[in-house]
Amino acid sequence: MIDRKSLFLPLLFGLSLGGCQSSTDTAATADPVATIDVAAVTTGNIDEKITLYGAAEANGAGKYTLSAPMEAIVQAIDAPVGSRVSRGQVLVRLSPSPTARLDLATASANANAADLAHARARRLRADGLVSDAEVETARAAKQTADAARASLATRNGALVLRAPASGTVEVVGASAGELVAAGATIVSLVKEGDLRARFGVDPAIARRIPAGSYVEVTAAGSKASFNVPVASVDNVVDPVTKLASVYVRIPNERGVGAGESLTGRVSLGNIAGGITIPYAALLDDGGQPFVFTVMNNIAKRRDIVVGPRTGDRIGVASGLKAGEHVATAGVTALEDGMKVRIQGRKK
Repeated sequence: MIDRKSLFLPLLFGLSLGGCQSSTDTAATADPVATIDVAAVTTGNIDEKITLYGAAEANGAGKYTLSAPMEAIVQAIDAPVGSRVSRGQVLVRLSPSPTARLDLATASANANAADLAHARARRLRADGLVSDAEVETARAAKQTADAARASLATRNGALVLRAPASGTVEVVGASAGELVAAGATIVSLVKEGDLRARFGVDPAIARRIPAGSYVEVTAAGSKASFNVPVASVDNVVDPVTKLASVYVRIPNERGVGAGESLTGRVSLGNIAGGITIPYAALLDDGGQPFVFTVMNNIAKRRDIVVGPRTGDRIGVASGLKAGEHVATAGVTALEDGMKVRIQGRKK
């Protein structure tokens, strides 16, 4: 006789497994939920500012250049780049090279010989043994030799380079122990109170800088900033950087040195009634900016065109409307069409 219970056991077991499988599949295919924060898209005034990068430099005629008076060896550099110096202060000490010393000794010997020759010619002329022309030739040779000796002696005495005015050392063109040629530039000095900053800027933006604008300048490594007016805007494009130039004067009391890197911030104007979103909502996909809008707890990707940034918000030129909401936290985990749970709201 066939046991009916034995026939029903496999069927019940299969139904049980089928029920478990259905539950697992349902859980696996459930829509994911991300927890996010949202913020409203708003309208308001946008102060459009841009960041500039540049450096401090000499302002035209306020720059002094000191050169080696003869072939020499750099003995010591008393004022390295960036040093603030006063008038007459020693900058670099040089000594004559072996060749220069030989030239000086030769010039001195030649001058002594020419002096003796001239004196002898004058004595012979007094005795009627030489002509006036011979005496004149000896005198001319003496003058030439004396001038050569005096020139070398003067240059030898100028081997200690001193600051011609108070200012800042901008360039030192040699190192201690280096042999430098006569006329080689050794030190460049920026006159005190004659320093400016030059910032590179896109030519299209340079043309938008309003007259009378101020630049907020910050020196590299410093948190303190200061505001100075724009001195001039040069729209001629640099052939290397492809940028125009914005110039401002640097007040002497700011302690900025020549060659120091600077950052500037300048306002291009105020946009009234512009649409803005928190900067935290902005995402980028290969150069295409986008955000996730949120409606009915569903996140949707929206490509946008961004405008100027002001503080912690950024302008949106197109792609959003005032009153919409965008995700601001947890955005990196979102996908288009994903369900979301907004923090602070009940389930």
